[in-house]
Amino acid sequence: MTSSIFVSDHAVLRYLERAHGVDIQAIRAHLAGRAATAADLGAIAVKIEGVKLVLRGRVLVTVLPRNVVTFPPGGGSR
Repeated sequence: MTSSIFVSDHAVLRYLERAHGVDIQAIRAHLAGRAATAADLGAIAVKIEGVKLVLRGRVLVTVLPRNVVTFPPGGGSR
């Protein structure tokens, strides 16, 4: 009998980094640079490169498809 196995995000990142040479730190720095001005202005999201970067304060928390509507924490519209 085969059981399914959960693969953590950490494992996926290490696999991409170590098996395929993806430079995770370079991607992190790129995203931080692209989101910095939006965070400085208090934005909750910024659209770049065909996606939407979602911010909570100065933390980039996720990347969504560009057309997804984003609301501030607590609901409502901005």
